[in-house]
Amino acid sequence: MLPTLHDTADALQQGRVTSVELTEAALARAADPAGEGARVYTRVYAEQARASARASDTLRAAGLARSPIDGLPISIKDLFDVAGETTMAGSVAREGEPAADEHAVVVQRLLAAGAVIIGRTNMVEFAYSGLGINPHYGTPRNPWDRTTGRIPGGSSSGAGVSVTDGMALGAIGSDTGGSVRIPAALCGLTGFKPSAWRVSMAGVLPLSTNLDSIGPIAATVRCCATLDAILAGDEIGATEPVWHAASLRGLRFAVPTTVVLDGMDETVSATFSATLDKLAQAGALIEEIEIPEFAQLAQINAKGGFTAAEAWAWHRDLLARAGDRYDPRVGSRIRRGEAMSAADYLDLLQAREAWVAAVDHRIAGYDAMLMPTVPVVAPTIAEVTASDEAYYAANGLILRNPTFINFLDGCALSVPCHAEGSAPVGLMIAGANGADARILSIGMGVEDLLRG
Repeated sequence: MLPTLHDTADALQQGRVTSVELTEAALARAADPAGEGARVYTRVYAEQARASARASDTLRAAGLARSPIDGLPISIKDLFDVAGETTMAGSVAREGEPAADEHAVVVQRLLAAGAVIIGRTNMVEFAYSGLGINPHYGTPRNPWDRTTGRIPGGSSSGAGVSVTDGMALGAIGSDTGGSVRIPAALCGLTGFKPSAWRVSMAGVLPLSTNLDSIGPIAATVRCCATLDAILAGDEIGATEPVWHAASLRGLRFAVPTTVVLDGMDETVSATFSATLDKLAQAGALIEEIEIPEFAQLAQINAKGGFTAAEAWAWHRDLLARAGDRYDPRVGSRIRRGEAMSAADYLDLLQAREAWVAAVDHRIAGYDAMLMPTVPVVAPTIAEVTASDEAYYAANGLILRNPTFINFLDGCALSVPCHAEGSAPVGLMIAGANGADARILSIGMGVEDLLRG
């Protein structure tokens, strides 16, 4: 089992380990030529990390811990601004573009909390895919079945593997259509997508301003709750807040049967079914419901949706200057937005408003929705890159379920629900906008049950 933020913070407080030792271990794993570090990080901040760790140890010795993550190694996705650097976002097309004047707000909050930022993690170019493939910096291999070479999930690919491989204790990613939850699910980790308004996007290279959100990937729900609170700017002192795990007895869970259960492979189907059985045995009420709006979303987004329209608006000048430097599978998806009219975009805004209202009404009587985060276990890198057809088919299937929650403007956890040693499978626990605290509390209860 991976170390948690809380156990490691306790070890720091008790003097059993130092931040310098934790940081050196993370840096050593990132630098190991036999490991995934060269594909996980696009930039490593070795000297800055060592300086931050020394400062943290000095403050702690004086009784001045700044937060529950003070002195802990954390990674940040390559689309967050760092002052003095050009934000590359997993691309090479932005080489020579202006450097950032200041840190992104989330980076500022991490540093103020005493986090030791190890480096920038690799990602799908401009965050535009759920697979994790990057032709510029390489693709980190999923820790499960690494010999075969399976996708890590995306777009926060390096983020997930930085945690599984001990190069960071927690990772900060972005989630526009599942980019935190997908790598969490495929790599056996926990990921949290908050309600988008809770975490500032200032200083973050956007994909879709209507759908983007920022969230953590870590070992447990409690780890994610702590990181989420820091990212959101909640008041947190040096001691850990009391996170309460919900009692599962009597909770009402909706399992949508529309679309989200389609195309499940045998492993995910059996694991998801077994997980629902465990929840029912613990006293939760499980009810299958139809959500016909889920079947309508593909048609609503048929012209490319918010992602294509808003990505095109941001990228059009850069594509004109450096389009030949884009991953063709990313550039072609962005260019779909060029054909969308202002009327198409206004229709989309109106359709979303009606869609969200309808889905919120259907789930109002339930404590959360449950569904497989991803309907299949991680496919191999070779099979998804064999052709454009294979790439887009896998990408659509893997993004499908998480995307519903972004369009809903909701919040969701992905929690590992597979048996130890088997292929990773994620259980998505999702709610409407603003239900973050409830979803995290339920997630802790589910995590306790599944790990018990």
